[in-house]
Amino acid sequence: MTQNRCVGTVWRATAPVLVVHGGAGRIVPEELSAARAAAARRGLRQSLAAGMTVLRDGGSALDAVIAAVLVLEDDEQFNAGRGAVLTAAGGVEHDAAVADGATRRAGAVTCISGVRNPVLAARAVLERTPHVLLSGAGAHELARREGLALVPVDWFVTARRQQQLTGIQARPELTGGTVGAVALDVAGHLAAATSTGGTTGQLAGRVGDTPLIGAGTWADDRSCAVSATGDGEALMLSVFAHEVDALVRLAGLSLGAACHQALRETEARAGTGGCIAVGPDGTVAMPFTSAGMFRGAIDATGDPRIGMFAEDTEC
Repeated sequence: MTQNRCVGTVWRATAPVLVVHGGAGRIVPEELSAARAAAARRGLRQSLAAGMTVLRDGGSALDAVIAAVLVLEDDEQFNAGRGAVLTAAGGVEHDAAVADGATRRAGAVTCISGVRNPVLAARAVLERTPHVLLSGAGAHELARREGLALVPVDWFVTARRQQQLTGIQARPELTGGTVGAVALDVAGHLAAATSTGGTTGQLAGRVGDTPLIGAGTWADDRSCAVSATGDGEALMLSVFAHEVDALVRLAGLSLGAACHQALRETEARAGTGGCIAVGPDGTVAMPFTSAGMFRGAIDATGDPRIGMFAEDTEC
């Protein structure tokens, strides 16, 4: 098959470091309105500000990525929390995961609805249970028991997503984006968090790469923190995030080279997408093979880098 061009810069940042994404896909200047582009940039900046506030106050990488993802879950411009895509039946199903590089533990939830911030439910799995992944009613009950904010299902549904679903009923293969964050804190620890509404028009009960530790989300202080976005089935089949980890930790590749090679494995399974990744030395990678990826990064210098299109070479 013809390979897609893999773009995205790699650079060495100064700790603390925070990188976020708002999904990869067909993000091109001629199809993205000026208003939507401005709203996406604003959301990415707010996410970076929230996470960096935690890091500058000496907070953990885990606290920072959750703070960053909370902003994106509440921003209906992105496919997570409010404004997430709808299933074939018009329903709402959310997935989320968090991974702590210091402890090499993780927590995730899948197929939940009615929990305002799924990333907090994922953290509850990590910190309040002996499990890694909870689904459906069990995950919802944990969220209720932990006092997380619960909202009516229709709170998540927006007119834009309803129109989008109507427009693709005959083409259910079309995908939506995802949000995520990775961080390196001043203590040298890594963390990752990812949250999504899945794929527009997906069958009820479909699970993507986001809540599968090693596919869409990964963190290990020895190697890297990774949050992926794109064609979930291809990312799952290539065990994407763990592939990046293995190429760094076992094969000795640089973080940028590892991400690019892992994306080639995803492409071999007929998928496109991208990721954000950070290493323990502060190396940041944000490559993608899709037309574009909403992305941003900030480090100790305090200058945020925001990108959306392939032509945005700053990040």
